[in-house]
Amino acid sequence: MTDTNDTQHRALLRKIARRVMLERGLDPDFSPRALAELNAINGAALSAESSHRDLRSQLWCSIDNDDSRDLDQLTVAESLPGGATKILVAIADVDALVRKNSALDDHARRNTTSVYTVAEIFPMLPEKLSTDLTSLNLDEDRLAVVIELTVAGDGSLQSSDVYQAAVRNRAKLAYNSVAAWLDGTGPAPDGIGKVAGLDQNIRLQDSVAQKLKALRHTHGALNLETIEARPVFEADILKDFEVEKTNRAKDIIADFMIAANGVTARFLASRNFASIRRIVRTPKRWDGIVEIASRLGSRLPAEPDARALEQFLVGAKAEDPLRFPDLSLSVIKLMGPGEYVLEPPGGISPGHFGLAVKDYTHSTAPNRRFPDLITQRLLKSAAAGGTAPYRNDELNTLANQCTREEDAAKKVERQVEKSAAAMLLESRIGESFDALVTGASEKGTWVRIFQPPVEGRLVSGFERLDVGHTLRVQLMHTDVEKGYIDFKKIG
Repeated sequence: MTDTNDTQHRALLRKIARRVMLERGLDPDFSPRALAELNAINGAALSAESSHRDLRSQLWCSIDNDDSRDLDQLTVAESLPGGATKILVAIADVDALVRKNSALDDHARRNTTSVYTVAEIFPMLPEKLSTDLTSLNLDEDRLAVVIELTVAGDGSLQSSDVYQAAVRNRAKLAYNSVAAWLDGTGPAPDGIGKVAGLDQNIRLQDSVAQKLKALRHTHGALNLETIEARPVFEADILKDFEVEKTNRAKDIIADFMIAANGVTARFLASRNFASIRRIVRTPKRWDGIVEIASRLGSRLPAEPDARALEQFLVGAKAEDPLRFPDLSLSVIKLMGPGEYVLEPPGGISPGHFGLAVKDYTHSTAPNRRFPDLITQRLLKSAAAGGTAPYRNDELNTLANQCTREEDAAKKVERQVEKSAAAMLLESRIGESFDALVTGASEKGTWVRIFQPPVEGRLVSGFERLDVGHTLRVQLMHTDVEKGYIDFKKIG
């Protein structure tokens, strides 16, 4: 067991994070060339071309995590005759300052994503850009790619468009406080009250988002809710893990981004442009999902059926909401990971099983994800009537790389989270916990305990266990440096 000095929790986790980044082939630092290029950038890109629209007077706002500083999106709504609503989603024009094949672009292409560890963030782009010059910051004029959607009263999409514009963030808002206000359990956040008409606008956004979500679920989009645990530090000392739950404000952004990503994919296809699609294939381990449903008294068809799975999930959540996140995690593990694939002009991608959509890409977070920056360059060229900035073979190579590096980044984040969890549990060796099997393969069997909500390996008693099984475990060993937490089955 590692003897951790309480005053060095964050410092030790940072050291571990940097080591694991390198072990996974990711760069924790920017090259001298990239930093020199960064130093030559003196300000945000503000010289909008004549083709850009001036939308700075709109009631734009950002809604993100409390501590988010890399703001990729703004949203605003406008009521239309006949019960329809126009939704505008502004995406930060990162390409305006980060050009293809530049040294900054090389770093972004190498890592392909920002890596959010519990101790330190390793941004895909330097913070001078991602949290300032290419971030849609409060009261700053910025260039953006705007995705426009006209949504009917039933949540269906009537029309859409993509264009470039100048925008200005009028209110920087946070998920939890906006959700509490929408639910009537908290006051209006200061940012809402300071902008005339913004309260009605956000309520309109909320209403449309709920309609979009309801319509997707009728088509088989899955109602999944996983446990997101964030570390709680006091100064640099790790004290606990705190569970973050979904809420109505998060739904606004999630549902608008899903809709915007669908518009993006179809826009590129309509211009005969290739694209990088984000897909989740039809589950290969459907039989495992069927077996979980059977254990809970439900029957699913023998062949994968998203609508039937969604009906089962809705019922399971209503019957046992406390355990539903664990059920969701089991289903997600059996569904398999998302991936990026090339879709050439006229091609047909497998679609996204979890969202029940055929046309889907990643386009709404270009400060944080390289596929989104690639898509932004494609969008800008397509909207301007230009030629594609990437060849199909380039896009295919980049799609495969983005899938690999996203997997590497997630492994870094999980490993550092496990180190933090081991740090939190190292004084509790020998204690017993209720647990759920979250992974079972030749590589090992993994369980998640309920409190604190952390995952570890089952080193004894794993025979005949599969994803979704519940059991009682005893904590046997922790290793902070390696992020190991070992349990054995008891009872």
